[in-house]
Amino acid sequence: MQEWLSTHIKGDRGLWVTILLFTLASLPAVYSTSTNLVYVVGKGTTIGYLVKHLVFVAGGYTILYLVHKRPYAQFRVWSKLLLPVVVLLLLITLLKGTTIEGANASRWLSVWGISFQPSALALVVLMAYVASYLAKNYGKKLTFRETFLPLWVPVGLISGLIMISNLSTAVLILTSVVILSFLGKFPMKHILSAMLIAIAFMGVFFLFVKAFPEVMPNRVDTWMSRIESFTAGDDEKEGYQIERSKMAIAKGIGLGQGPGKSTMKNFLPQSSSDFIFAIITEEWGTVGAIFIMLLYILLLVRIVAISLKAPTLYGQLLVLGLGIPILLQAVINMGVAVELFPVTGQNLPLISSGGTSFLVTCIALGCILSVSAQKRKDGKMEKDKTEADIEEELAESALRQMKKNTNDE
Repeated sequence: MQEWLSTHIKGDRGLWVTILLFTLASLPAVYSTSTNLVYVVGKGTTIGYLVKHLVFVAGGYTILYLVHKRPYAQFRVWSKLLLPVVVLLLLITLLKGTTIEGANASRWLSVWGISFQPSALALVVLMAYVASYLAKNYGKKLTFRETFLPLWVPVGLISGLIMISNLSTAVLILTSVVILSFLGKFPMKHILSAMLIAIAFMGVFFLFVKAFPEVMPNRVDTWMSRIESFTAGDDEKEGYQIERSKMAIAKGIGLGQGPGKSTMKNFLPQSSSDFIFAIITEEWGTVGAIFIMLLYILLLVRIVAISLKAPTLYGQLLVLGLGIPILLQAVINMGVAVELFPVTGQNLPLISSGGTSFLVTCIALGCILSVSAQKRKDGKMEKDKTEADIEEELAESALRQMKKNTNDE
């Protein structure tokens, strides 16, 4: 077994262990919170939801394994090729998004009866693309006009398409891009210029939707109600969730109520996703809450360590670009549970139930593991391969595979 692991499982061992710990922590949390869906909503069985989660875990680990075996330099080409694909998926989602239980759920796309969120995949593809662009132009003196079309237009287009149905994810993407650009030593004046354009666009968008509410019914009202609820605490629906979340956390201070013994999970509509941290705290107490936070701190440490040891600049930026959104999402989710932020609808990465989030997070972590699997030669950072060289290698690899398949036949 040990020999097989050393042969097939590559990359940072600490990150592999961290992912495994997250998985083990998610199982009792998802199983416990599923009772809300079974006995309150009246859907499925607790065992059924646990099995469903295990299926997604198995799928996520398969993706994790397959992605981490690929040379990370290839992700530069794949991110460029997939960029128009995710834009198309986002457009289709806006036009034909699935409505779930009568709610505006245009962020979901249903294919063959399976619903998923293209915005999650778009985030990963965009961050890989931005990392590639920053690495390619590192140290170059570019004008803002030269960066506008290849960098800021894709960022703005994808964020804008996502913002229409999912404001919090759009803000998460923009924040992640700004942080990565800063870490990649992109000119600060260009970053500020892009931020000002984004703020101006969002302002115009809000005014337009307020002036023509029939174009996008309920969306801006939902955003405004959540913000007003956060600042004034007078919105019945959002205030209800936050108050129940804080009650769950308060009941869990100390040793907690015990595994599976949460009572507030029956009153929190999103106890298995948006507010799962509150239920974990209620059942497992302060120790459970601290353990979850320590896991994310450990994830941060491994991401920084892998980035510092990356063989190339693109490897460094790719690790940071894919790791930052995961950590930001975790901070936002836990912050919402204790009313540090307005209700956003962001899952707790690797813990909450939900197939799209888990599978896409595994894609991101697989890319990070791929970077950690390749070591520096003589302890020095290497120069990144050009996209042309990578495309040539991919073509040669595909040709060899075709010849092999022909010979096998």
